[in-house]
Amino acid sequence: MKKRTALILALLLPVQIALVKIVAMFPQYVEDWYSTGIYPVTSSLQRMGLGFLPFSVGDLLYGVFIILLIRWLFLRFRQRFRNPRRWGLEALASLSIIYACFNIFWGFNYYRIPLHQTLEIDNDYTTEELETLTRHLINRSNEIHFAITGDDSLKVEMPYTKGELLKMTRDGYENIDDTFPELEYDRVSLKRSLYSLPLTYMGFNGYLNPITQEGQVNTVILPYKIPTTASHEIGHQLGFAKENEANFLACLTTMNHPDEYFRYSGYTFALSYCLSELYVRNPELTDVLLGEVNHGIRLNYLEVREFWARHANPFEPFFMYTYNSFLRANNQPEGMKSYSYVVALLVNYFKDRDHLL
Repeated sequence: MKKRTALILALLLPVQIALVKIVAMFPQYVEDWYSTGIYPVTSSLQRMGLGFLPFSVGDLLYGVFIILLIRWLFLRFRQRFRNPRRWGLEALASLSIIYACFNIFWGFNYYRIPLHQTLEIDNDYTTEELETLTRHLINRSNEIHFAITGDDSLKVEMPYTKGELLKMTRDGYENIDDTFPELEYDRVSLKRSLYSLPLTYMGFNGYLNPITQEGQVNTVILPYKIPTTASHEIGHQLGFAKENEANFLACLTTMNHPDEYFRYSGYTFALSYCLSELYVRNPELTDVLLGEVNHGIRLNYLEVREFWARHANPFEPFFMYTYNSFLRANNQPEGMKSYSYVVALLVNYFKDRDHLL
């Protein structure tokens, strides 16, 4: 019976893959039936069930999975990979279960309609519009920076603990959900990742566990980056699976946060996106505008670059390549490097406002 069950599960894997490919062709159906239908209910229940725990259940499950995987490989090596039909069938059956759980609990969100349609904003922009927004973001970033430090040459130091920053993150979503009801967020489930140190050496700020719906934040990173990282993970919890969409939501909610340190983190995060995209289009102008950015802000940027440089390792490109391949396989053809869409959302969000924030 066990062999028969494994065979059925293994045969269901290609069927699942084919069905997902078909479903991906109907984003409006995914939006109505799954992303705004089933998913908000299951996600809220998962966060309610585990969010109150002070530790990450998802990380513990990952640990158990890794131990079982190592044990499985050890047994295969010890048996010199004899009986490939048996262990191959078991491996395919396990993969079939994992693939089904991933899509049922979260993965179908990759195939919903684009965020700009959900929020009813455009997704195209001109270089002139990008320049206008970049200048505005420089002015606002400079203003917030000086209000905090009183000296345009000092970098901003977060006055909160990393735990306090996680607790405060929700306030940005509460400040914006009247304008965008789609971003209403309840049942908080943000956790410190148990694997923060290895995540740092892999080059990641955080991740969402799709099975437990816990937003895992790498708390080894600089406090300055935690507001946008935690806001990014909440965006994933709300069903916006694509990295560029979650990054826009991180900008949007931190820029609208009631706390000035969160707003500083958000505005400078958005500014970094715009400067990067403007540099592709007009390097000379970008160099000029960068000179208008307060020296203290540039020190915060430098601090982030130096942090990642200190934690670089020879295997990081492999991890990034693997994750990029995962993103491309899940309806994100540009992988992690999808800056232009984030900028498009930012440009049109500000353009649609009666006044700039």
